[in-house]
Amino acid sequence: MTFSLHPAYDDPHLAALVAKLRDYLEGELADYERDRGITPATRLTRADLEPVWQRSRELGFYGIHLPEEHGGQDLTYTQLAALKEEIGASGRVLGHSVLGDMGGPLRAGDILRHATEQQLKTYFLPVVRGERACCFSLTETDAGSDVRSMRTTARRDGDSYVLDGHKVFSSAGPFADFAIVVARMAGTGEAEGEKPLFSAFLVDLDSPGCRVEDGATPMSGEHIESDIILENCRVPAENLLGEEGKGMRIALGRVTVNRLLHCPTALGATRRALALTLDRTRTRKVAGQPLLMLQAIQHKVADMATELYAARSMTYTALAALDRGADVRAEAFMCKLFVAESAFRILDEAVQIHGKEGLTQGNEIEYLFRKIRMFRILTGTSEIQRNGIAHSLALLP
Repeated sequence: MTFSLHPAYDDPHLAALVAKLRDYLEGELADYERDRGITPATRLTRADLEPVWQRSRELGFYGIHLPEEHGGQDLTYTQLAALKEEIGASGRVLGHSVLGDMGGPLRAGDILRHATEQQLKTYFLPVVRGERACCFSLTETDAGSDVRSMRTTARRDGDSYVLDGHKVFSSAGPFADFAIVVARMAGTGEAEGEKPLFSAFLVDLDSPGCRVEDGATPMSGEHIESDIILENCRVPAENLLGEEGKGMRIALGRVTVNRLLHCPTALGATRRALALTLDRTRTRKVAGQPLLMLQAIQHKVADMATELYAARSMTYTALAALDRGADVRAEAFMCKLFVAESAFRILDEAVQIHGKEGLTQGNEIEYLFRKIRMFRILTGTSEIQRNGIAHSLALLP
């Protein structure tokens, strides 16, 4: 893998997809955002997103990773990662809605294989078609990294389950029709030494006893989070996803894959930041010469490019191994850690090189800095990744 800010691919199918995706992101989708005045701080609505879901579906991108039976192209993880990186590098605010990250097929992920035929027909296939949207509700105020400390409970009552609890950071909640909610089975895990049991449910967000409220606004300034509040909320028994007591396995079943697939998006955003920084150093003049003529600046951008190359190389090496069927749990921890920390260092230097412009709200570098800072915590903190790496090393022969 060679270094480039505009990568090319030997795989003809992937090369064609990337070219088509770049055209859409830089042309039609950019025009759509500009015409609607959409910025990262815009409070998005379904009316903003649904046309993007539908158009992305028409172009073959929405749910492209899915098997052909669900209208996808059964992409490898490496192919999907390349598309996610391109979206991250495009700077498009609505990029999250092109492949289906925001309430779409990528949000549902591997959960589809646990669904019954009725659940597929009623809930998930409409999501694949861009007709419905879902969110994933696992995190609670005191149950983030330690999700097993959750207090949301579910108890069986006749032909229903009754759910009570308060979920936070439900991404896509403001636009979703239903949530995949993980809850502790009431009465389990209460005795000393007893392990709690968790189940997953499909909860219609307009159900009696279910309330969707604005979630906390993250430092990125995006309005994409909701709190899901459940008070004596009855959920039909047929909405149990998978088996009772197996909800945590369903929720975390693709954790290694998801951990790896978050990295290309961050790599793309970092790639864009480096490109913007290089443009800045070529056009900004100090004492009559471009910034890039200063050795101090040359060294900074050299280090930035080197870190990006290292982070990207290790990520795609791990993805290739995953495509071969290898166990890459340790590598996924390493990639998430290194990509998050490297991306942050690169963005920090990008702000420094941009000077006052990099500190100004509305400047893309300032936004990318805030966005990338979050990646050191979201989808598993850097400390959690280090714990996983250390545990993996301890198991080595």
